[in-house]
Amino acid sequence: MGACAALQRLRDRVLVARDSKTALEIRGGCTKRFYGNVPRGEPLDVCELAGITSYEPTELVVTVLAGTPLRELESVLAERGQCLPFEPPHFGTGGTVGGMVAAGLAGPARACVGPLRDYVLGVTMLNGMGEGLTFGGQVMKNVAGYDVSRLIAGSMGILGVICEVSLKVMPIFPACRTLCVEMDETGALKQLNRWAGESFPMNASAWHMGRLYLRLAGANAAVAQALEKAGGRELEPQAAAAWWSDIRDHRHEFFPLSDAQLERGECSWRLAVPDSAPPIALPGEQFIEWGGGQRWWRSAAPASQIRSAAERAGGHATLVRAADKSPGAFTTLKAASMKIHKRLKQSFDPAGIFNPGRLYPEL
Repeated sequence: MGACAALQRLRDRVLVARDSKTALEIRGGCTKRFYGNVPRGEPLDVCELAGITSYEPTELVVTVLAGTPLRELESVLAERGQCLPFEPPHFGTGGTVGGMVAAGLAGPARACVGPLRDYVLGVTMLNGMGEGLTFGGQVMKNVAGYDVSRLIAGSMGILGVICEVSLKVMPIFPACRTLCVEMDETGALKQLNRWAGESFPMNASAWHMGRLYLRLAGANAAVAQALEKAGGRELEPQAAAAWWSDIRDHRHEFFPLSDAQLERGECSWRLAVPDSAPPIALPGEQFIEWGGGQRWWRSAAPASQIRSAAERAGGHATLVRAADKSPGAFTTLKAASMKIHKRLKQSFDPAGIFNPGRLYPEL
């Protein structure tokens, strides 16, 4: 009854906003407000829409209301020896399942287990007309051939209010060990590429300031064999868990930027490039994840310089934290891709009320 009442309140707010053409900022725990372009609009809180509505451990499927705290879901899964394998960042205690899906972010294991969108089986949402739509499963055919459930992942809330999500979950690995190997950037990238082409149980990797960290996960025998092959120093289990958790939630000393640093023009950038790309030369400090495919930079270099370097490496750059986000958080799309985005926005949110400009200024 509580969820039904909360859903009706959300629908009423959407209808009022549609009629008055009032922008709405969809909010959960507000732990990811720094991500994307600057939020604007009246707050539309989804936190009342909380709870696990269905969980079938034997089927590896869980269905959750969008305002459910992420830590609550993960706790329930852990009790049954299961997890969200893509390790969604929390960025604080208030992170919600809806925010997780809308942001589309994944943690250290993403390169080995796949992105969040691969685990989204179904989504129920409110569109800009206040209509409840369900995608995934056998409920409703996807519009124009799009896999809408996956499309919602990473859409930053511009298409509608996520109300409920069905997710695929996975068993926790029986063995998990972390190694630290002294290695320079060039050597680390080459070694990571070699391991990627072998039967090597690498679940996560991170390189920073001459040290390569590897998390090995899988069957006990496979992990034990890989430990001998990789060499290096093994971290204690508690220290290893803290290390990867700090990376996931940006508590590691590399990631936080003080107000003073931001005011001086220092920014946090995420460069998504092929994992085989050679070292990228930029001013600042670097942190490498995902087998070389995700390269974080703390730099005061102009946005044009950062994005040109990413493009030359075969990828793109996202401005994650900055005092000034006028260059745009996300790399501008080609005209054909932007046309598709605009058509999708128009189909789901004709009045343009949901999170305007959060993904791209034009949307």
